[in-house]
Formats: sequence, C-alpha cells, structure tokens
Amino acid sequence: QPTRMERMQTPFRISPAAHGWLDPALLTLFALAGCTSTASIETRATAPSVVLAEPVRAESAEVEHSQRFARWIADFSTSARTAGIREATLHSAFDNVRFVPRVVELDRAQPEFTRAVWDYLDSALSKQRITLGKDRLLQLQSETNAVAARYGVPLEVLVAIWGIESNYGSNIGDIPTIDALATLGFEGRREAWARGQLLAALKILQNGDSTRAQMIGSWAGAMGQTQFLPSAFLAYAVDADADGRRDIWGSVPDVMASTANFLARSGWQAGQPWGLEVRLPEGFDYARADADVRQPATQWADEGVQSMDGAPLPSLADTAILLPAGARGPAFLVGPNFRTVLRYNNATSYALAVNLLAQRLAGGLAVQAPWPRDLQLLARSQLLELQAVLNARGFDTGTPDGLMGPATQRGIRQFQRSLGLPADGYPTLDLLQRLQ
Repeated sequence: QPTRMERMQTPFRISPAAHGWLDPALLTLFALAGCTSTASIETRATAPSVVLAEPVRAESAEVEHSQRFARWIADFSTSARTAGIREATLHSAFDNVRFVPRVVELDRAQPEFTRAVWDYLDSALSKQRITLGKDRLLQLQSETNAVAARYGVPLEVLVAIWGIESNYGSNIGDIPTIDALATLGFEGRREAWARGQLLAALKILQNGDSTRAQMIGSWAGAMGQTQFLPSAFLAYAVDADADGRRDIWGSVPDVMASTANFLARSGWQAGQPWGLEVRLPEGFDYARADADVRQPATQWADEGVQSMDGAPLPSLADTAILLPAGARGPAFLVGPNFRTVLRYNNATSYALAVNLLAQRLAGGLAVQAPWPRDLQLLARSQLLELQAVLNARGFDTGTPDGLMGPATQRGIRQFQRSLGLPADGYPTLDLLQRLQ
C-alpha cells in the first residue's frame, strides 16, 4: 500500500465544467474510490476492528482533505471565470491538479529567514558559484550588454540574481506552479496572496506565454531562471528575442531583459552602488543601525563611519547602516539599490547575497570583517519565548509569533539598553538566558 504522503500527493481529476454543480456525495464516492484497493478491502474483512481503527481514521481524514481541496478548487474556478478565465484554461490548469504537502513544509522553513546569515552567504557565495558566474558573465557580455545599458542595471547584478535564484539556470525547480499555488491557497496561511498569484498564472497560460507542463518552479510559485512570481511575470517579463513569447524558462535573453526590467521599474538608480562594507566608530549608537534611520552618506562620514580601505564613502543621498549579525558582525552602508533588490525578495540575507555576489563578479573584495560564528541562532520556538518574556517584562514586541520583525527588534533594544548592552536588536541565546 502507498504511504499516507504518497496517497495525498496522488492527483485526482476535477473537471472544471462540473465545478458549479458536482454533488458533495459524488465527491465522497470519487475520493473513496481513489483511496481504496482490493488489498485494503480484504484486510478490512479479516482483521480485528481494533487493528483497523487507526487506518480507517487516517483514510477518512485523507478523504475529507481531498473533498475540501476539491471544493476549494471549485470555488476558485468560479471566481476565475468571473475574472475572464476561459473553460479551456481551467481544464488545462485543474484537470490534474494536486495538493503537494512538501510545499506547506517548505513554506515554514525558508532559508533566508531560518539560517544564520553567514551560513546562508557561505552557500550563496561559494567559490564554485563565483567562478561559474564569472564564466557566465564573459559568455553573455556581447549579447546582453545592450540589455544592461537599456535598463541601467549592471550585467553583474543580473547574473548575480540568476546565480542565486537558479544557479545560472541549472536548477529552476520541479514543482508545477499551478499545484504549488493551489496548495498554498488551500492551506490558508497566505490564501489571499496565493489566490492572486494563481489567477495571474492562469492568465499566463491563457496568453500562451507558457504551458502547464513548462510552468514549473519553486514551492512558492516562483518560476523560471530568475524565479518570477506570476504577477511579476505579467508586469515585467520581456520578449527580448522577439519570438512572440516571454520565455523566462528557456530563453536567456528573455531572462536577462525581464530581470533588468523588474529592477529598473522597481527603483534601480543607474550608476549608483548598492552600498559597501564599513567600519563603525568607537561608541557608535547601534540603535541607529536601523532601516528607518536614513541620511546622506556624507553625514555618516561626519559621524566617523569609514570605508574599510579609508576611501571616501560613495555619494549616496539616502543610506542606512545594516548590521545583519548584530554589533559583533560586519557593518554595511546600504543605499536605494539595496532596497530595490529587497523588492525582488524581501529578505536581508537575500539582498546582501545578490549584491555581494555581484561585487565579486565585478572583481571586488569579499566581506572583510569576521562573522560571529559562535553565536547560536534562536529556533523559532525560542524566539517565540523571547517575545513572550519581553512582553511580560514590559518590553513590547507585539503579538508573539516566533518571527523577527521591527517590533521585536525594538523590544530587544529596550531590554539591551536596560542592561547597558549594545542596543543592536539582535536576538541571541545569551539574551534569552538573561531574560529567563
């Protein structure tokens, strides 16, 4: 017999034409037919009821799960029709739609948010990725320099995103986008977002830019060699090779132009650096290392912030100090282009990885200050406990959720100040133990 996971991943067919009238009783019969085999029937006939109780309960739960997923698809199809999606497109998308449990698991373990920044960067900026990226940069220069010039985005930045997202096109993911988004929508944690992305995916199918079989990507519904969400594809994808399709899966010119168009229209400022590693002055108020504390680079220089080699800071008007590993780790001065990369993926580790990889591809230096690798990153349960205890002690972090955000950072800083510690807002095991 298949395992429970295998049974849940087995596709069940749903005819979009029947979504509006399919009787729930029929759904039950169809689901039971898919979960029953001759062997299981024979087992039920001979085995004691006490042995069958747990398998029957498990199978019943799976049947109910399948029914609820089918109803969700039917409900979504109704709204999609209202939005102009044709029956043929619904058939193509949903005739073999499947719930993918792995998508839900991965949604709760995103590496940009669950790994120490130095571990994430070790992988993202490996020697192999830097070497391969330089090779790709040389191969593409003649044909894509015009793209970089047109959009004002350096080629090494485009190649860096390509490298981080899919290892230069070698790993674009293997999960059907329709299945991933239907799973996330049904699961419910981000249903409104997933429904919007799923509708955009249906529009891509209807427009003929891709087929269901070709439309594969990550667990989160991001697609192609630089992992565009469907809504981003509709807004920014470009047919650079003029073949009539915006193909971010197989056409490198389309991949590069689409990525450049995304950045350019998201605020990229041509000719400006993303930022640089800096050295902070003695006595620096770490509470000012905050994304909301922005000022010209010249003002940071007046306060004693220096580049690592002592050269003048770049002429940037709207910069902030970034401490991705707290007061003990490297410090960075980041400007508008760093924030533009955050619009591509709103994780500090990701934006730092892209910009540092681009820096290396352009011949620049690696991060010079050491990372505090002895610090133990808090597990989500520990961060949840930290938030609860801080709240109980009067240091408001908002509603405890086990996720790091501005409110938690503010609460940590208040507690750190009360102890006379550097108020960097960085959660550590030592901090939790002090609270306990």
